[in-house]
Amino acid sequence: MRKQLLVVLAVLASAFAFAQKGTLTGTISDKDLNNEPLPFANVLVKGTTNGVTTDDQGKYSISLEPGAYVIEFSFLGYETVTENVTIVAGQTLTVNKTMGAGNYTLKDVQVQAQTNRQKESSLLLEQKNSVEIKQNIGAQELARKGVTDVAAAVVKTTGVTKQEGSGSIFVRGLGDRYNATTLNGLPIPSNDAEKKNIALEIFPTDIVEYVSIDKVYGSKLYGDFAGGNVDIISKEHRGKGTFRIDIGSNANTNAIQENNFRLHASPNASGFGLTEKPSNALTQYNYETLRLDTKNPFGGSIGVSGGQSWNVGESGKLSIFATGSFSNEYQSITDGQANGSISPTGVINKRYDTFESFNYATNTTGMANIAYKINSNHKIKFNSLFINTSDQQTDEYRGYIVDLANDGNGFVRINTFTKTSLFINQLLGEHKFSDRLQLNWAGAFNNVKDDQPDRTWNTFNEQTNGFTINSQSAPNNNRYFQDLTEKEYNANISVDYKIFKNGESDYNGKLTLGYNGRMKQRDFAATQYNFKATNTHLGDIVDPNNLDAFYNQTNLDNGFFEISTFRGSAQVPGATRPQTYNGDLDIHAAFGSIEYTFNPNLTAVIGLRGEMIKQNMQWDTSLSPNGQNELTKTAILPNLIVKYSLNDKQNLRFAFSKTYTLPQFKERAPFAYERATQVYFGNPKLYESDNYNVDLKWEMFPTSDEVFSATAFGKYIINPINEAVVNSSTNDISYLNSGDYGYAAGVEIEVRKNIFKIDETNSKRLSAGLNVSYLYTEQELDNEKVSAETDLNTDFTDSKSAFTGASNWLGNADLSYFTEWNQKRANITATVAYNLFSDRIYALGTQQRGNLVDKSVGTLDFIIKSKINENLGIGLTARNLTNPAIKQVQENRGGDVLSQTYKKGSGISLSLNYTF
Repeated sequence: MRKQLLVVLAVLASAFAFAQKGTLTGTISDKDLNNEPLPFANVLVKGTTNGVTTDDQGKYSISLEPGAYVIEFSFLGYETVTENVTIVAGQTLTVNKTMGAGNYTLKDVQVQAQTNRQKESSLLLEQKNSVEIKQNIGAQELARKGVTDVAAAVVKTTGVTKQEGSGSIFVRGLGDRYNATTLNGLPIPSNDAEKKNIALEIFPTDIVEYVSIDKVYGSKLYGDFAGGNVDIISKEHRGKGTFRIDIGSNANTNAIQENNFRLHASPNASGFGLTEKPSNALTQYNYETLRLDTKNPFGGSIGVSGGQSWNVGESGKLSIFATGSFSNEYQSITDGQANGSISPTGVINKRYDTFESFNYATNTTGMANIAYKINSNHKIKFNSLFINTSDQQTDEYRGYIVDLANDGNGFVRINTFTKTSLFINQLLGEHKFSDRLQLNWAGAFNNVKDDQPDRTWNTFNEQTNGFTINSQSAPNNNRYFQDLTEKEYNANISVDYKIFKNGESDYNGKLTLGYNGRMKQRDFAATQYNFKATNTHLGDIVDPNNLDAFYNQTNLDNGFFEISTFRGSAQVPGATRPQTYNGDLDIHAAFGSIEYTFNPNLTAVIGLRGEMIKQNMQWDTSLSPNGQNELTKTAILPNLIVKYSLNDKQNLRFAFSKTYTLPQFKERAPFAYERATQVYFGNPKLYESDNYNVDLKWEMFPTSDEVFSATAFGKYIINPINEAVVNSSTNDISYLNSGDYGYAAGVEIEVRKNIFKIDETNSKRLSAGLNVSYLYTEQELDNEKVSAETDLNTDFTDSKSAFTGASNWLGNADLSYFTEWNQKRANITATVAYNLFSDRIYALGTQQRGNLVDKSVGTLDFIIKSKINENLGIGLTARNLTNPAIKQVQENRGGDVLSQTYKKGSGISLSLNYTF
């Protein structure tokens, strides 16, 4: 009885004591991300160990004895703020706080969950603490710099540039074949028959949480790596539910000044229409119109996005983020000239004194990201992404064509429509079974369909009384149909296990074992129908803007022209059978690594990866009917990364690795693809390169949003692959293992600095960023090696050369001013950004010709964005303000000869967004 009475008294005493306490509660939000809740922030009673962390919705609650306290609100990578409060017994006091980027000290807080990787400060903190050497650019920085697609994002990072007029990027001077692209760590297929990597500009930043660029190889990456790996991390919903609408408009100064902006009439404006290859194409004229339409060249965009989270059970959470958008834009090239087949003495076989181009592009994007957190140890994510892009272009060349227009009266018009549909589906899982054991897995199915339906090519001679069709050769006038389908399956699985126990719960090491599998299949088919005017109608006067009056069923029946393919006319069996090539690539890899912390300042990772690679090719083309071959390789790839912390703000890093570079399907398929001034074809005897890479980097982080770094790097490549002109009457370009070795060495410097801050709350600040790269490359060029290993011959002008695509100097600079008002509910950011690359080789010179060189170009952009209130935002972006001439020359020994030049015009866009 006495024991029961004591228990009752203890309970009553406890209840009485609790009743005398007060409650402090509230919500912490992120002021840099539209005041979204900030989960897992720290709320601490200053001077004590009494504290809590906010939940997934940014909410907190803490019980305190009556009295006066100083409450400290903090989060890793954010400013620390304090609040004086007075707690009254039995009452609840609500204190809400907004927090933004600020100074940090690692000892201030304990990380309870992954930080928000959209923020610059969080990504810099991750860069500082990680063992790997990588560079990240998040959604916050992308918005500040006015970046709208991933290609423009990566160009803002150190040592990266983009090839003019294409989606190819160069990392440390190494082009498409040396780089890799992944989405959430899983490979994605190319959307271009000629490229290894997908064009990064098709990925709008609306779907991006951040972009990570790995320039140093680690064993989790596929070994086909020498320049860099671009990993796009898709956006995932966090915090409270949101719904956002974006609208915008855009214009190109060249396009809007053009009185007759003209495009082929057949494709529609949505970017989804597709012209099918006609039936009975050799005997009946079932083709689409050749008419051009005049356009009103103003583009626009519309998009919606939103997310929501729901609690599931006691510890589970389901989060959904979805976005959909459509955008279009018009561009025009002016002041253009284009020359082709330039001799060593500067004689030009194709000299187009006038070159004009009119372009219309669309992008339709839809993405859904579903994340299910079963509990704090287990999480599953599903990501589905669909992107449809189209590019409609009319190119017109006027001038001299040897043997076709010797009087300079040639006129060539090419209408090209390209449509690409990309569909990616990914399932990813993270499972923590104990403090020591974690399992990560992922699987994906990707499908890309790239169509170029009904490219039209027409050649004319301008006479005193009009135009005549130039039909000396059947392909001078043609219609070309191309389609590519690529399917790819990916699988990743890895296990992390902590080893080398140090104390009761700490471990000095981590063992990682895993498997990667990649299986992809490409099917390519192309048919070209040639329209040759018969001899009696070569002098017929035609209207280039009304070619339907000449090319029609009546004139075909009356013998005005004949239709054939490379296989022959309608009388030849199988004449309409397309040129094809099919490729299969299987890569199965096992990898392992050990990470060991020798002391708090020194950590090293040593890894080993083994890959079994098989690439099969089959083809039936005009250059080589019914051929096939196989490339196999077993690659053993060691790598080492060492990180030494000089102090809590500085790191020194070293890395070494071996990798390889695999030829791509198009590079090994003997298929000829013709452009206005050049023809490319594949080399079935092309084989892989082996690469050795070394990096040494110093970095310092003065504050959470500042960094100074310097990197020295070197690469040695055995049997490098290059594009080169081969010995032929037409000076075509192919792909060759052009020498025994090549090497690259360079230095990269990056600075991000706050020039001034008006106050400690960062309500007004001026910041600057600068990254500069210097690169030196050299490779051996060996004619005997080419002739011994292939059926081709070359006569390289020089015995040594720099790498194609490599600029000696690269630079990016930006200056940003930020201010906020109205209790931090409104703000404005203004940014000026400048990008520069120096001269770079486009293609190697042969037969005493000089190299084709892209001349140095600098671009200037201005971006201003404002949040009017908590819901409404506006933005204005002006790109390429100086509108420099884009030039390519052939650097002959007797002097430079112009290959092409043009101006792109400036781009102006206005955006408006509203968040509910």
